[in-house]
Amino acid sequence: MFDKILIANRGEIALRINRACKEMGIATVAVHSTADADAMHVRLADESVCIGPPPAAQSYLNIPAIISACEITGAQAIHPGYGFLSENARFAEIVKEHSIAFIGPDPAHIRLMGDKIAAKQAVKEVGIPTVPGSDGAVGSDLDAAQIAEGIGYPVLIKATAGGGGRGMKVAQKPSDLSLALTTARAEAKTAFGNDAVYMEKYLQKPRHIEVQVLADATGRVIHLGERDCSLQRRHQKVWEEAGSPALNAAQREEIGGVVTHALEKLGYLGAGTVEFLYEDGHFYFIEMNTRLQVEHPVSEAITGIDIVREQIRIASGAPLEIEQKDVTFSGHSIECRINAENAFTFQPSPGLITQFHTPGGLGVRFDSAIYSGYRIPPYYDSLAGKLIVHGRSRNECLMRLRRALDELVVGGVETTIPLFQMLVREHDILNGDYNIHWLEHFLAKKGA
Repeated sequence: MFDKILIANRGEIALRINRACKEMGIATVAVHSTADADAMHVRLADESVCIGPPPAAQSYLNIPAIISACEITGAQAIHPGYGFLSENARFAEIVKEHSIAFIGPDPAHIRLMGDKIAAKQAVKEVGIPTVPGSDGAVGSDLDAAQIAEGIGYPVLIKATAGGGGRGMKVAQKPSDLSLALTTARAEAKTAFGNDAVYMEKYLQKPRHIEVQVLADATGRVIHLGERDCSLQRRHQKVWEEAGSPALNAAQREEIGGVVTHALEKLGYLGAGTVEFLYEDGHFYFIEMNTRLQVEHPVSEAITGIDIVREQIRIASGAPLEIEQKDVTFSGHSIECRINAENAFTFQPSPGLITQFHTPGGLGVRFDSAIYSGYRIPPYYDSLAGKLIVHGRSRNECLMRLRRALDELVVGGVETTIPLFQMLVREHDILNGDYNIHWLEHFLAKKGA
């Protein structure tokens, strides 16, 4: 096992990783920009190293500075968290080239799953169902039109190197296709430096279902059930549940079995999440995230398994302590992403936290790195915290979430708390009757 781990991230996830390390008796190193000198993860780590000025490109994405921090402090491993360098295959390679353990998958798998076309082909070959679409990047507009006719409208244009909804456009009918292609390619070029796009059938009312997996060096792969991440705005998740209101135990076991069997064939290592669109009883692969997910706590709540701890153990060479038959699912869990943003326009709201009170009680968890007197910087993601609740049933979970949201106080900045206070009282949400387009329609009706 490692004696010291460097946490190459910031905010709530850096604090989350720090806690797991402390519980395992592992010393921690925090890295930070000058803007984060007073951040909670810096205060609570055993050591800290400043790696650059506020812009992420000069600090949290500064690979030489992060490697130097490891060498200076004697850290044996790096945990990248999520975002920043967590899915950068070259970073993982450089870490290993310096004889430092990377707490994540093999660089080859990061690279494979980072290319949406290659990933789709790879998972199709190992038995994971995919959305009907182009076999690779689409060429001319004429070729694209022929492919779209074969798939059937509407179609979705997606960047091959995409993520977060950038480089993604819908063509509802043939006359929409040329503009959708041009716009998607331009966005992809700007965001990712790669204007290649591919095409998929656009599903009308799907849910977003993802399966959490853990895989060790012995070849054992287990799943921790599914999460429903269908409440999204501009393809960004805002509310996640485990398990999904749309699935039963048999469906959970079926898709979990498909995923674990496929990843065994691929020789995957570490934590990962395979994401699907689900409609009319069918699963369609979207992508695989080769890292820890923001929403991992809801899976921890219903299984009692510390996913970060397992990531660290696997990276150290230890085998999984449990088999699939040992994984049990208890109750229901929901996570709300509390962002420092206007609740309806989602305009970022950095600034000074003047009041801060977290809810408590049975089944309530708040993962956050903010505190009263902390100034949220304008340079990074606006996630201020994650409210996670667990109950014996979905109804109990919803009632607990309603109560916890009413207790939560974050003063001095705007937050998305009012949005969730509305959602938790909405008829469709209470019934679990929603899809990936539901929140956009809801906000449109509210004039947001």
